[in-house]
Amino acid sequence: MRRIRWVAAAVSAAAVVVSSVTPASASDGGLGRFYHQRLAWKACTLGPGDEVGAQLDAAGARCADVTVPLDYAHPEGRTMTVAISRLAASDTGHRIGTMILNGGGPGPSIDLPPYMRELMGAAGPRYDLVGVDPRSLGRSGAVDCGWPSATWIKGSGETRRSFEVSVGFAEDLAARCARTNGAVLPYISTRNIARDLDVVRGALGERKVSYNGASYGTYLGQVYAAMFPGRLDRVVLDSSQDGASWGPRLLAGTQQANEHALSHWAAWAAGRHATYGLGDTRAEVLATVHRILAASARSPLVVGRYRLDDTMLPVVLADNLGTDEEDARATLAESVRVLAQAAAGRPVRPTPALDDELAYVLTGTDSRDGSGQAAIICGDVAAPRDPAVYWRDVRRHRRGSPVFASMSYDIGPCAFWPARPAEPPTRLGGPLPALMVAATGDTRTPYERNRTVHRLLPGSRMITLRDADVHAPYQRGYPNLCVRDRVNDYLATGRLPARDLVCPAEH
Repeated sequence: MRRIRWVAAAVSAAAVVVSSVTPASASDGGLGRFYHQRLAWKACTLGPGDEVGAQLDAAGARCADVTVPLDYAHPEGRTMTVAISRLAASDTGHRIGTMILNGGGPGPSIDLPPYMRELMGAAGPRYDLVGVDPRSLGRSGAVDCGWPSATWIKGSGETRRSFEVSVGFAEDLAARCARTNGAVLPYISTRNIARDLDVVRGALGERKVSYNGASYGTYLGQVYAAMFPGRLDRVVLDSSQDGASWGPRLLAGTQQANEHALSHWAAWAAGRHATYGLGDTRAEVLATVHRILAASARSPLVVGRYRLDDTMLPVVLADNLGTDEEDARATLAESVRVLAQAAAGRPVRPTPALDDELAYVLTGTDSRDGSGQAAIICGDVAAPRDPAVYWRDVRRHRRGSPVFASMSYDIGPCAFWPARPAEPPTRLGGPLPALMVAATGDTRTPYERNRTVHRLLPGSRMITLRDADVHAPYQRGYPNLCVRDRVNDYLATGRLPARDLVCPAEH
C-alpha cells in the first residue's frame, strides 16, 4: 500500500532555475519550443540510495526531464525542468493512451506508475502511465527552506501562550523560505503546475491524456480541465477537493470528520482493551486521549528522544486517521498506549511506527516536504494576515472539536508568506465526465466537499463508499472490490456508470 500523507517527499532546491533559451515565434505565445521539445529518456535511478528510482527501473519505467518556463508570462526567460516517469503500455495491441497520475499532497508523484499499474487490474497494461513531480517538489526544482519540521501543520495548543508560540513558528517558517527561495516563490502555483502538465502532454505527442488524481490531485485535475478544456479523456477524481475551501485554511472544516474517525477508532480500541489497555468503552478510550492531550499541554511528553506537546499531538493523531483499516488502527492504538504511559510520567520508547511519525513531524530531516507543499498552497490563495483571526476561530470551534479544532484553525506560514499569489484562483466547474470516488468518513476531504465538486461538474458520476473512514480509497488500495472494480471497468471501457453508485463497506 502506498501511504498518502498530507505532506510528501521532495529533494534539494539547488537548481530550480537554469539558463535562458532562444525565443520561439510570437504566434504560439513563445511556448512552441516547450510543447515540441524532444525528450531524452533515461534510467530513473539518480545514484546510491535512490529507492524510488531503483523501483521504477526494476518495473521497466524510464524517466525524462521536461523543460518549462519558470514564468509563463515571460517564456523567453529562465526555465526549469519538471521530472516525469513513464511506464509504457505492455498490451500494445489494446493501448488506450497516456494517463497522467497525481497522488495528492501536494507531493511528488514520479513513483506512482508501477503501483498504479498493479492497482488498475486489466486496464493497467493498456496505458502509458506517467508520474509527474510538480514544480517545487521531488525532482522538479524542489523548494527546501531548511525548516525545523517536515510539516507546516501545527496546532494552537490549549492556551493563548501556546498559540503565540505557534504564531512564532509559522512566522519563522515563512522567513526561512523568503531567505532561501524567495526568488522562485512567485512562480509556484497550481495554475503553473497545470501549465506544466500541458507542456508534458505536448512533449509526449498526445492530443489528449487521461488523468487519475487523488486529494490535491483532484484539485489540480479540475484546474487543468478549466484551463485546457478538451484535452482530457478518461478522468478519475479520488477524494475531491473543492476550490472554495482550497488554500492556506484547507484544514478548516475537517475537524468534525477527524473527531468522528477518532471516536470510531476508540470503539475499535475498546473492544481490544485486553491488548492495548486504553479503556473498555468508547468513552473511556476517548478520555484516555483527552488525558494525554491535557498532560502534553502541562509539559511536553518525553518519548525517547522526542518531546511532544499539545501543538503537535493533534497532528500525530490526525495523520493516523487517514484510513480505518485494521493495521492502521492497531498502529494508532500502539502509539496511544506509549503516549499514555508518557503522560503518566513513565519512561518510554516509541514503537518503530511512532518513531517514524515523531521524526517526521518534530525534526527537520525532511523539511523539504512541507516547504514545497506550502509554496504551492501559499502561492494559490492569500491567507489572513492577522493572528487574531485564527485564535478567534480556534476558540469558536474548540467546544465542538476538543482535539482537532486547534489544528484545523491554527495559523500557518502563509499568513507571513513573502510572495502574494500572482493570479486569482481558477474558476472551476463545467462539463467534465469524470468518475469520482468519495468516502462518507473521509478525514482529509470531507464528504460534502466531494458533493460540491460533483455539483460543479455536470456529467460526472460519483461512487460513494459508505461507512468508511478513509481518504483516497481508490489510490490507497483500500480493500473494497465494489469501488476498485467499478473504477477499473471505467478505465478499461471509458463508460461511466449510468447513475451515481453507492458501495457499502466490506469490513
